[in-house]
Parts: sequence; structure tokens; C-alpha cells
Amino acid sequence: MVKPMIKVWVFSQQPLFIQGIRQSLNSNDIEVAGEAKVTDKMSQTIEVMPPEVAIVDVDEAYDSGMNLAQRIKKVTPSTAIIMLSSSVSDEQLFRAIEIQAAAYLDKGVDSRELCDVVESVVKGEQPIKESISNRPKVAAQILSQFSELSQQKEVRELISPLTSREVEIVNYMAQGYANKQIAAKLNISEQTIKNHVTSILGKLDANARTEAVVKAIKKGLITIEQ
Repeated sequence: MVKPMIKVWVFSQQPLFIQGIRQSLNSNDIEVAGEAKVTDKMSQTIEVMPPEVAIVDVDEAYDSGMNLAQRIKKVTPSTAIIMLSSSVSDEQLFRAIEIQAAAYLDKGVDSRELCDVVESVVKGEQPIKESISNRPKVAAQILSQFSELSQQKEVRELISPLTSREVEIVNYMAQGYANKQIAAKLNISEQTIKNHVTSILGKLDANARTEAVVKAIKKGLITIEQ
């Protein structure tokens, strides 16, 4: 069965930048289906045939880039937004989160990583969460901005340093399941579970499984049912 192509649009003021993105992404699975300047009026094509991903350069036309991303998300909510900047900042990251961008990357990203990010956002993943976990001030600002009770679960998920799979595994760890048992529950290999556990310990700065569970509970990442 032939794997469907991932359709991407690129928005930038720099033709050479667009050309570089095109060369980086065009492969068997990813196709740059359209391109335009950030300041151009959004093409009707993107409304009629929404791409899975829109890559927006926010360097030379910062406000225009942010406004464009916001319009794309409003008109085609299913399109995942990837923002690229040469001067990554807390302010830009917070704006990207407000706009519901899926990823916010430094322009120093290499071709392979960019392809990986495109493929991950199409699956519904949010690499922007990794950016948040590395910037505690932004996480605090998010909690302050979105403090309404109805939004707390969504916000906690957004600022969680763990992926949804890792949270799932920590929940099993909290219930006393061993790696082999978790692997059977999730229908994946025991080695994959071991890799996830190692990642969990690192992200939570824990030396053992029990410590990781305690820290996950304290951070509100998991809850223990009574």
C-alpha cells in the first residue's frame, strides 16, 4: 500500500529560505505543495485544499507571520503550524502557544529533524511541549494566563514534560506494574518500555521508578485513584 504524501505549505519573505525548505522536505513522503510570502494574502487554495502542515517563518515579518499563522489555524483548524525563527525567545514561544502552533523551532534545525517534526505533527503530536519544558518562565506564564478551571487539564497536558505515552507508562508504574507487564498491556516491546522509563527518569530528574512516580504525582501529571 502506497503511503500518502504529506502536503506542506511554506510561508517566508526569503525565496532562498523557501528553496532550502523545499529541498529539505521533498521526499517520498513529504511534498511542498505551495509557497508564499508571509505578507501575501492567504491563498484560497489553502482554504479549499488545506495542507496537513504550514511552515511559517516569523523572522522578517514577525507580526505578519504570527497573524498569518493565526488566520491559517482559524480557517483550517486541521492544519498543523510549525514556526521557524532565528532568534528563539520566551515571547515568541508564548505567542506560538496562544496561536496553537504544534512546533516552534530554531532555524538551525537540520533537514532530518525538520522532516521528523513534520511527520510527528501530522500524527497529532506537539513538539512545542519540549520547548515549554525547557523554559519554566513560559510554563508559569501559561498557567497564569489560562487559570480557569475548565482549561486546567488542557494546560497541564500542554506544559507536561512527558509525552502522552510516557504519562500512560508512569500510571502503570504507579500501579506497581513491571516493564514486562506494561509492555503486554500496551502491546509494545519490553525494550521500548525500558527506553521510555529511562526517558521518564531523565525528564523528572529521578533516580528510581518510585521517585519518578512521586514526582509525577506532585507535578499533577498523574493522579492516584482512591
